[in-house]
Amino acid sequence: METLIPIINRLQEVFLTVGAEIIQLPQIVVVGSQSSGKSSVLESLVGRDFLPRGSGIVTRRPLVLQLVNVPPLAERRLQENGIKADEWGTFLHSKNQIFTDFLEIRKEIEEETERSSGGNKGISPEPIYLKIFSPHVLNLTLVDLPGITKVPVGDQPEDIEAQVQEMILSFISNPNSLILSVSPANSDLATSDSLKLAREVDPDGRRTLLVVSKLDLMDAGTDALEVLLGRVIPVRLGIVGVVNRSQHDINTQKSIEDTARDEQAFLQRHYPSLASRCGSRYLARTLSRLLMHHIRDCLPELKRRVTVLSAQYQARLSSYGQPVEDHSATLLQIVTKFASDYCNTIEGTATHIQTSELCGGARICYIFHETFGRTLQSIDPLGGLTELDILTAIRNATGPRPALFVPEISFELLVKRQIKRLEEPSLRCVELVHEELQRIIQHCSSYSTQELLRFPKLHDSIVEVVTSLLRKRLPITNDMVHNLVQIELAYINTKHPDFTDAAQVSASVNSQQGLQDGDKCWMNEKVAEEKAPVAGFRSPVKGQAINLLDTAVPVSRKLSAREQRDCEVIQRLIKCYFLIVRKSIQDSVPKTVMHFLVNFVKERLQSELVGQLYKQNLLQGLLIESQDTAQQRTEVAQMLEALQKASNIISEIRETHLW
Repeated sequence: METLIPIINRLQEVFLTVGAEIIQLPQIVVVGSQSSGKSSVLESLVGRDFLPRGSGIVTRRPLVLQLVNVPPLAERRLQENGIKADEWGTFLHSKNQIFTDFLEIRKEIEEETERSSGGNKGISPEPIYLKIFSPHVLNLTLVDLPGITKVPVGDQPEDIEAQVQEMILSFISNPNSLILSVSPANSDLATSDSLKLAREVDPDGRRTLLVVSKLDLMDAGTDALEVLLGRVIPVRLGIVGVVNRSQHDINTQKSIEDTARDEQAFLQRHYPSLASRCGSRYLARTLSRLLMHHIRDCLPELKRRVTVLSAQYQARLSSYGQPVEDHSATLLQIVTKFASDYCNTIEGTATHIQTSELCGGARICYIFHETFGRTLQSIDPLGGLTELDILTAIRNATGPRPALFVPEISFELLVKRQIKRLEEPSLRCVELVHEELQRIIQHCSSYSTQELLRFPKLHDSIVEVVTSLLRKRLPITNDMVHNLVQIELAYINTKHPDFTDAAQVSASVNSQQGLQDGDKCWMNEKVAEEKAPVAGFRSPVKGQAINLLDTAVPVSRKLSAREQRDCEVIQRLIKCYFLIVRKSIQDSVPKTVMHFLVNFVKERLQSELVGQLYKQNLLQGLLIESQDTAQQRTEVAQMLEALQKASNIISEIRETHLW
């Protein structure tokens, strides 16, 4: 089972350039406030001084620390590996350089931090990967994070505390991470910032290990026994107490070995019952054991996740397509696919069918039979036509002679006026269908082929060609719809089989009003008119001419029975004929739109696209990939390669390695 940690180290290296967060590898994340003793704990695990020190935030980038146990120098010489030191370190950002001086390792961490985070206490989420080889370490993988801070210093932003906490949470939220919470014994653990953050993502403490540092700095007469026994803060993975090196020890370069001996002596004096379960060496063994068991428990899910992600990224890579080799074939394929998808969307046979709203042919059908149909049905055959309008038309049609019958020309004049009202909603129907045909372009661009996203110039050119074709057909279709109404206006067919005979309408109205009474009223009115002066006329003054243009016309008056009868006859005839024309228009406009616009575009679309775009001088320019697509393909290919390597590494693990 000891081989599991090196395997995880290899996986971390595999995902270095593409981001290890996607795979959620098992690791130990070290969390603590500034000056909590985090650095001393890590150095005690390594047995060497190698971490930057100073005031304020010293760790300003995540440090992924991989400890690798190697044989002593004498044994390695037999293997002829070329390493002439017992201990050394390497950085993944400078793979070809080997550091045998741990002070140089510290310097490299500082310089690499400044390269990314600047020289004035800024922080960065980009990790530094350090691998330390030594015969004195146990196989371990730890992530050291910036210390939790409260007050910004240097050029740090005002929200530095929130930034640090967000970075810490991004690491410890990984369900496969173990949390190593470092809290000093000389502070109140109930208010420990590191424990507080750990509780947010691990409320049950199932993956949290508490390290109580600086045991030797507690006030005289006090101890941390209750804390170490878990009676104050219960933590499932355990609580380990350690004694850190003092600043004096660091200044005098006290060795780690001497520090470890003094630590054990202190524990034996003050915590004899817990001495065997505390100290840096015990902590190292505990962490190694916990990490190995944790990796073993995480492996099944890790294998499954690698398999699932590999399939997903393979599908994504395939969707981006291969680099273009045959430009002619590629363009024809894309154009044909787009034209097919466009027509299928109209026909309702498209692969991608929307469920949120009507689209394509279904929307055109809705426009014809719901929007247009209901609009026509809502038009009142007599709307905007008053009785005075009808009476005026009748009188104008009779000329200077009083009419004995309702003149036919007045009916034609009035019914044409009503028929013209059908033209506006008919043209609006054309406009709505044209708009939907435009919308289908974007719909097909989204669901048609990934190549349209790969080649933005080709996409724009296809949109322009289809838009231009629709734009050319729009006035032609409008003219045809306009002509439909003009055709109805050109000849009022009073012999239409569905049109009611005028004589029958007149007879029906006469029978309802009572012909005798109506005639009597009419005769009385004629007599009254002959006896009374003409309305608006004045008796001429002697020697003064009558100016007819100065006479006033009555705005309204009560109609006579004869006039009411004539108006009703005209109204019935207009309504009957209008309904005949409306029915014809409601049927013929959709047919006209389908023939001159929809079907024409469907039939000519592919040939128009090929004719406009399939030209040798355009092929290269149209098939230039977008920078986003090229970058995404590269990133996906790199991730897929990493996942395939991870799958191979995991497949090396045998069942015997797990126990």
